[in-house]
Amino acid sequence: MNNRFKEKTVASDVLFEGKVISLRVEEVELPDGKRAKRELVGHPGAVAVIAITDDKKLVLVEQYRKALNRSIIEIPAGKIEPGEDIEVTALRELEEETGYGANQFEYLQSFATSPGFANEIIHIYVAQGLYKIDKPAQGDEDEFINIIESTLEEAEQMVLDERIFDAKTAFAILYAKKLLNK
Repeated sequence: MNNRFKEKTVASDVLFEGKVISLRVEEVELPDGKRAKRELVGHPGAVAVIAITDDKKLVLVEQYRKALNRSIIEIPAGKIEPGEDIEVTALRELEEETGYGANQFEYLQSFATSPGFANEIIHIYVAQGLYKIDKPAQGDEDEFINIIESTLEEAEQMVLDERIFDAKTAFAILYAKKLLNK
């Protein structure tokens, strides 16, 4: 890592502490000695699951996203609870959102979602050997989800026609294509 561009925090002011995010403004000293302000969103991180059925379909969820004022189709995902292991979060979200468990569960990678202003990291898992859970854990009471099982070709078309509109799911489609074409 190259630290020559590192910014030193001079002052930090928390403007908001919510259930999911926090917002703060930091004054930073730049590498050239000048100062600037940074508006930063704090987020506890999330997990997402590329769930693949035995017949090579992707398990996706459709839900309304108020920030976009529309429904989009995504891979199952959710926020990490305080102190929760990320694999536990991923298995919980898979069960709550789809009703599936997995016999094969593998960590793939992590990435930043919006590093220009937020510290959210998403940890991606691949789930295979899926099985239906008789009485799955209930999801969030304010979350309404439609489960979709899709072929890879159908999912690629959903990206093109913007029904899949988020980066984590577009990434998942690319990775699933590589995995399923082995």
